This record gives sequence, structure tokens and C-alpha cells, in this order.
Amino acid sequence: MSVFEFSDRTKKYQAELLDFMDKHVYPAEAVYEEQMRESGNPHFQPPIIDDLKKEAKARGLWNLFHPHPEWGPGLTNLEYAPLAEIMGRSHLASEATNCAAPDTGNMEVLTLFGTDEHKEKYLKPLLEGEIRSAFAMTEPEVASSDATNIQLRMDRDGDEYVLNGRKWFASNALHQNCKVLIVMGKTDFNAATHRQQSMMVVPIDAPGVTILRNLPVFGYQDREGHGEITFEDVRVPAKDILAGEGEGFAISQARLGPGRIHHCMRAIGMAERALELMCKRASTRITFGKPVSDNANIQDWIAEARIDIEMVRLLTLKAAHMMDTVGNKEARTEIAAIKVAAPNIALKIIDRAIQVHGGGGVTDDFPLAMAYAHMRTLRLADGPDEVHKRAIAKQELRKYREVKAN
Repeated sequence: MSVFEFSDRTKKYQAELLDFMDKHVYPAEAVYEEQMRESGNPHFQPPIIDDLKKEAKARGLWNLFHPHPEWGPGLTNLEYAPLAEIMGRSHLASEATNCAAPDTGNMEVLTLFGTDEHKEKYLKPLLEGEIRSAFAMTEPEVASSDATNIQLRMDRDGDEYVLNGRKWFASNALHQNCKVLIVMGKTDFNAATHRQQSMMVVPIDAPGVTILRNLPVFGYQDREGHGEITFEDVRVPAKDILAGEGEGFAISQARLGPGRIHHCMRAIGMAERALELMCKRASTRITFGKPVSDNANIQDWIAEARIDIEMVRLLTLKAAHMMDTVGNKEARTEIAAIKVAAPNIALKIIDRAIQVHGGGGVTDDFPLAMAYAHMRTLRLADGPDEVHKRAIAKQELRKYREVKAN
């Protein structure tokens, strides 16, 4: 069997997911938009989402991301990759299958580092899809692409910590079912650089936690929201620190590795859908007496899209394989590479699909405008392109420094 040949259970889930998408998810997109418009509330939970979740759970398409058999099917990263790609074709599919960020990363953190109480109170309801969660790391006052810059204070006071600071882009914080935050701050400003940070589990309704506003993304008021949150003398029991003081940076790296590859898998799925829409539109629209698809430049775009998708998919599968076989640390260059490549390639394909759709492409009559806005944010989420390129370059240059030293 070749390295990237999918396992039998992956093929089984692929077939079931594709059927679920065709019969339920794609038809639900128009219903979703109608229910959101009728509600007048950008953070409304439309009933169609709950309907999709019930159907997905009944089909066994639930918690597919979770690597632990106790909580999901126990798929490897390589097995999950093509499934996340399928779900990435629609903005509804990941939530419908309980595989949506940031819950996936938070569930993995609680699985690895949470106490029995955390698992009972928060992890189990998250795994059942009954509640949602948010991850509060990024801050408006510092360049959070360097996580060691964060300034939210976590001061020990007896059996509690007192939290003071401000976060933003806490995605999911406006979701009506969001009940808990995982918050990163500093417990010791004098410790070694990567030992200053800690993470804590904080109920979203804890006294002193205030959601100031939702941050729109390219004008879109995303349903889950991207919250700006203040913490004013928020008291958190010491038992709610994750893995102990000074472990926050290490936890963040453990969390962000899988999260980054999940984003890239979904990006490939959206690129595939954009290519499909581009081909259909180009084949059916007539300009100057012939289909748009007869134009050489459009054929170039279609060919380049197929080439680019296949390249980035192979790189993503390689990263997934390495994460499974040698671990996230050894796969860090490949993870960084796909985090740069996948969103950029998807953006290029979506942009060209918009162009082929003409004026319709920038409206909400097609999913392309929203897909472009969300994909553009992915060049910043979980670290901007430049940080990942810097990490790749450092790894490359290290080889030549070692040669010179010898």
C-alpha cells in the first residue's frame, strides 16, 4: 500500500460524508441563509444546524477529528485529512459533524490537560455538541503572532488566580451556546520567556468577563462571532489551571499543530468547490457567441487550479503522515508550509472563480464572496504567513550553519 492510499475506514467515511453533503448539507445552505435573515440576529442558532447535527450523529459522522477512540472513531491525521477536505466544501459541514474550530482544538486540550472535573463539566458536553467554546489568546495591544508578547495577568491570590487584561478575536465567543473559554495569560512575568504563560478554564459568564463587541470580518458578522473580551478582576480557582503554571506556551503549541492542518484540509475542500463552480459557470455562460470556457485564459485558470490543488493536497497528506509517524515537532516545517500554501492557493482559485461569475461572484447568491473573506482571514489565523515562513527559513538555514560548524 502506498503511503497516501486511504484506509478502508477512511473510504467508508468518505462515501458516507459525500452522501451526507449531497443530500443534506448543500440543500441546507439556502435554508440556513433564509433562517438567518428572518431572525434578524447575526448570532442566531438556526434550526437547520440542529437538524444537520442530528442527522450527522445518526449516521455516525460525529467527532471524526478526535484521535482518541473513547471519544470518536480514533482516526489518524492521514485518515482524517480527506474527510476534513470534504467538510471544507461548505461552511455548515464542520459544525454539523461536531468538527468545527475552535472547539476541536479546545476538546483536544481538555482531553490532554483537563482535570476530571473539566472533562465532566465541559469536555463531555462539547463532545455531545451541546455547548460551544472559545480560545482567548490574541490581544489587541501586542503583536500576538509572537505568543510570548501576551500581557493578560494571572496573579495568584490564595486558592485563586485574578485575571486582568483584554483579548480579541476569540472566535465562537458570540455563539449562543458558548459556555467556556480557554484563556492564555501570564502567571510569572519574570520566568524564562516560554515559561511565563499559563492557560486556564474560565466560564464565559464568570463575574468580570465582559464581551465588548463582535469583530466583523470583511463586513461579515460571522454567526459564531469573534469577540473582544475584557477580564476585570476575574477570579478563577487554582484548580482550573491547565497542567500547572508555566505550561501555557507548550499547550498552545500542542493545540495549534493539529488545528493548523485541519484548517488546511478544509481550505483544499473549498478550493475544490470553487473550481467546480468555476467550471460549471464557464461552461454555461455565453459571451461573444461562445462559452466562456472556450477562452484560453479560462482554460489556463482551470488547469492551474487542478495542478495547485493536487500539489497542496500532497503536501498536506505528507504533513499528516509525518504527524502520525514522527510527531508534530518533527513535522513542524511541513505544517508551517501547508499553513502558508493552502490558504494562498485556495484564495487564488476562489478569486478566479469569482471573476468567471462576473458580478454574481461578489454577491451572496453564490458562496464565493464569503469563502474569499473567510479564506483571507486564514492567512492570519493560527499565525500569519510571515511567521510560518520565518520558521521554515530558520530550519533551512540551520542545516548550513551546522555544516559550517563542522
